[in-house]
Amino acid sequence: MRHLSGFARRAAAALLLCSPLFSPAVSAQQRVTLKVAATTDVHGRLRGWDYGSGRVDSTRGLARAATIIDSLRRSARNRVILVDAGDLLQGNAMTFVAGRVDSLAPHPVITAMNLMRYDAAAVGNHEFNYGLGLFDRAVAQARFPFLAANTRRLDGGHQYPGRTMVTRAGVKVAIIGATTPGSMVWDRDNLRGRLAVDDIVAALPAQVQAARAEGADVVIVVAHAGLNELTSYDTAATGLASENPMDRVAKEVAGIDAIVIGHSHREMTDTTVNGVLMVQPKNWATSVSIATLELEQRNGRWTLVSKRGETVQAAGWPENRAVVRAVERAHQAAIRYATSAVGRTSIAWTSDSSRMVDRPLTDLIQEVQRKESGAELSIASVFSTTARFEAGTITVERLVDLYPYENTLRALRLSGKQIRAFLEYTQRYWVVERGADARLQVRNDPAVPGYNYDALAGLDYTVDLSRPVGQRITRLERNGRAVADTDSFTVALNSYRASGGGGYDMLRGAPVVYEGGREIRELIIEEIRRRGSIEPADVFVKN
Repeated sequence: MRHLSGFARRAAAALLLCSPLFSPAVSAQQRVTLKVAATTDVHGRLRGWDYGSGRVDSTRGLARAATIIDSLRRSARNRVILVDAGDLLQGNAMTFVAGRVDSLAPHPVITAMNLMRYDAAAVGNHEFNYGLGLFDRAVAQARFPFLAANTRRLDGGHQYPGRTMVTRAGVKVAIIGATTPGSMVWDRDNLRGRLAVDDIVAALPAQVQAARAEGADVVIVVAHAGLNELTSYDTAATGLASENPMDRVAKEVAGIDAIVIGHSHREMTDTTVNGVLMVQPKNWATSVSIATLELEQRNGRWTLVSKRGETVQAAGWPENRAVVRAVERAHQAAIRYATSAVGRTSIAWTSDSSRMVDRPLTDLIQEVQRKESGAELSIASVFSTTARFEAGTITVERLVDLYPYENTLRALRLSGKQIRAFLEYTQRYWVVERGADARLQVRNDPAVPGYNYDALAGLDYTVDLSRPVGQRITRLERNGRAVADTDSFTVALNSYRASGGGGYDMLRGAPVVYEGGREIRELIIEEIRRRGSIEPADVFVKN
């Protein structure tokens, strides 16, 4: 147990700092070391199991994080605070079953978090994916608060508390939560007329001031928002604030000691911005962030004298048996759902190179979207280049791998000009450079997530990557005729993209001609079940 012993040595060193031997001028009663442990973007990863592949995953999972927390609590008894920065209730087969198939109560994610004794969690944007009803039930089941200082009901009241106060070793610690305003774009249908998500930067000063007035010795912000990454929607057009403003928060909001960041699926161990400690654990409970706060009592008040961050990887830690037992029923329900047969195929399908080459798996999505909506054209996000169907039985887990998100289906009326603008925008994914041998080399831009790369079905188009971004579509035709800017088409696409998600602002405000309430993945499953068997030739149209 190399990880356990290494962590124990670090914990022992931290405790030594608290001992009278470390500093004869400050007694143990006058010095306290607090540990703030954090997870984020768990997305239902409770067990070390990949429902998409049907294999053990020994690198992540909340059950492993629970073992890390238990070890930390043993080494820093009554000095640990545990928080999460949001996106808990959506993301894999377990959360889908809990949200749509089997009304498990309490929700398995909440069961695990209650057992782990979380002190607070920020509201994540994916908490809204299954509607406010399911989230409100989860909130009621939790023995800890979900926090979002920048949310409000339309009658002016607060939907979720902005802060909570916990006490450790006589030190009062305020935990303030916030969530990204992007939910107003991505989950507009679930929030419209019920909830508003405002600017994080504007909402926090009053919370910090109130916390300090209530006697907080330490103020921690836990935010489901990134540091300073690009906002994926047009803030001017939507009237919404930045998606990822936590760098600004550290610089502009006085009185914050530490910030736990989420949403961007990155990892940050020990960064200081304007004197504020910033940490971010890796998504899917792949790591746990630990912020160590050293305080001394001066003139009857606790003063923060040092702070530092570290990251503990979940890989190598055993799963907590109590958490495993507590979520076993949900885990087995998820396995049954994921491994259930949908249909058959006699040929292997692959998504390899599907952002460069038209593949039947992409056309399967396009065909289902066009058929269900009745639209002339279809836009599909190429989520995965590793999804595949093996010859034989097609299971739900293969479809989860192909289409991992709970997007619903819409159809818009778009002009030829909008479609061309859409195609130009999606091709920014590719970066073209001239190598040492003067030949052009193509790679993807790491700043553009793969899920924001889309393909269009129903028109023929040519992409010339040697041309500048914005000038790469050299041919756009339908049935051999060039598409004019004034032409009009109905286009099927997912709800996230239809709202302009991913920065596709040319789609925003387009007339909606179809709006379905069912997830696209479920529509694909239903289509394959209806057919019984399916072959690539049944859906593939070479483009």
